[in-house]
Amino acid sequence: MHIFTALGAGIALLAMMAAVHGHWAAMFGWLGLALLVDGLDGPIARRLDVVRVLPDWSGDALDFVVDFITYVFVPAYAIMASGLLLPWTATALGVGIVVSSALYFADKRMKTADNHFRGFPALWNAAAFYLFLLKPLPVVGSLIVLALIVLTFVPFHVIHPVRVTRWRRLNLALVALWAVLAVVTIIKDFAVAWPVTVALSAIAIYIVGADAVIRLLKPPR
Repeated sequence: MHIFTALGAGIALLAMMAAVHGHWAAMFGWLGLALLVDGLDGPIARRLDVVRVLPDWSGDALDFVVDFITYVFVPAYAIMASGLLLPWTATALGVGIVVSSALYFADKRMKTADNHFRGFPALWNAAAFYLFLLKPLPVVGSLIVLALIVLTFVPFHVIHPVRVTRWRRLNLALVALWAVLAVVTIIKDFAVAWPVTVALSAIAIYIVGADAVIRLLKPPR
């Protein structure tokens, strides 16, 4: 089972090779495969009771290593090298991405008791995906990346669409729709019609902002 999790690191290497050659759609394809592995390894490990069977191997530590490479390191390179940022900001922001994310991964408060993420959850693979999808002006792209780095340390809550119990069926349906639309976008090398872009953007806004809206609308006790 741990080999299956570690496979994500190998997939990350393939993603990095694609990124180095500027094959961005291929890179996101590999990162999507790594995301699938990450989504499956936990349930399978719990099903097989891997903690008891292999007590000398830390699945949590392995998962953190692979997640950092696939969620942060490879996407950070893509964001730096893609030309989507102001050239004089790209290196500094790339370093900011990996440093802030390393601190976030080490923060024991990164998840709340009800399975929300605290702060921007270092989902730089998703951030990179949306930068490639929306292609903002470089100055806007740089400001977005800077804002996300800062938001890593701001204690707002972002839902985990699988583990948060509130509206789980809706969340899972949106994740499934997002996955289908993302695959279509990658296959078309980001040349998709505006309804696909709008749908993908709306899902992202929901994931990031749903908890904040609920807290604003929730009457005080």
